[in-house]
Amino acid sequence: MALNLDTLGLSATVTAEGISAPDYQTILDTLTSYFQQIYGSDAYLEPDSKDGQMVALVALAIHDANNTAISVYNCFSPATGYGVALTSNVKINGIARKGATNSTVDLLLTGTAGTTITNGTVKDTNNVIWRLPDSVVIGVDGTVTATAICSKSGAVAAPAGTITTINTPTRGWTSVTNPAAATVGAPAETDAELRIRQGQSVAIPSITPFEGVDGAIANIAGVTRHKLYENDTGKTDGNGLPPHSISAIVDGGDVTEIARTIRGNKGQGVRTWGKTSVTVPDKYGNPHIISFSRPTDVPVYGKITLTVFARVHLSDRCADPAGCYGLH
Repeated sequence: MALNLDTLGLSATVTAEGISAPDYQTILDTLTSYFQQIYGSDAYLEPDSKDGQMVALVALAIHDANNTAISVYNCFSPATGYGVALTSNVKINGIARKGATNSTVDLLLTGTAGTTITNGTVKDTNNVIWRLPDSVVIGVDGTVTATAICSKSGAVAAPAGTITTINTPTRGWTSVTNPAAATVGAPAETDAELRIRQGQSVAIPSITPFEGVDGAIANIAGVTRHKLYENDTGKTDGNGLPPHSISAIVDGGDVTEIARTIRGNKGQGVRTWGKTSVTVPDKYGNPHIISFSRPTDVPVYGKITLTVFARVHLSDRCADPAGCYGLH
């Protein structure tokens, strides 16, 4: 019986449902039947024979080639791509995988109005140096908020009020502090995290400005997490948002860049609300105050009830169970 080499049915195929291929055992069984057609049904092709091992090698080669084809096919989609392929795929959405980041912190600088701080640095109580932006100008009220980057990579923590030393004294610059704790550095963005952000990024040109602002904030360098709220009613809502306002809570990222992003994507006439306010100019140079908030740690408490079984001896019981079990 002649073999039809056009219909072996062993290769990966693409249909409307996607790509598929036979498994290894199906390939091996099919090749075994073909060999028996050639050499006879009594041909010995068990795994302990040379011919059987040869058939198995051919089947494994076809199986490996099919798996490679499936991987290549899947790597064309952000939903199933991974690694370098996923990094390349998201470029079509105008975003890039976030690399490992250093810790950042919002600093409140005080001094003489108009003072320019060039390449300034500060130190925390552990003598870790934090770098200010290349140029920072103290505002008319004698203060300015700027985001500093830790000189050391990795998760370097700085609790609130621990960055108070000016490392590069500048005339007119009198003090520095961090009202809130630093946002610790993060490792490189994982595939799962990048897929989520890719989904958010396609909302930037969406039909509603709210999704546009949300997607734009997600793509700011250094932002590790964020949450956006809006109040489209004519009165203050349950979250304390004023009428017709939006409120962004952003962890990480430069305060100026965050303010510019919100300003450039929010709807006209929409007020911004938050505890951090930054003045950014429009393209005509007119100043606009943009407000948002940084997250704050909230203590979590738990109540544990311990029940002593009747069989426990009285001398084994503890007058202070929480203390006995180290729960204080």
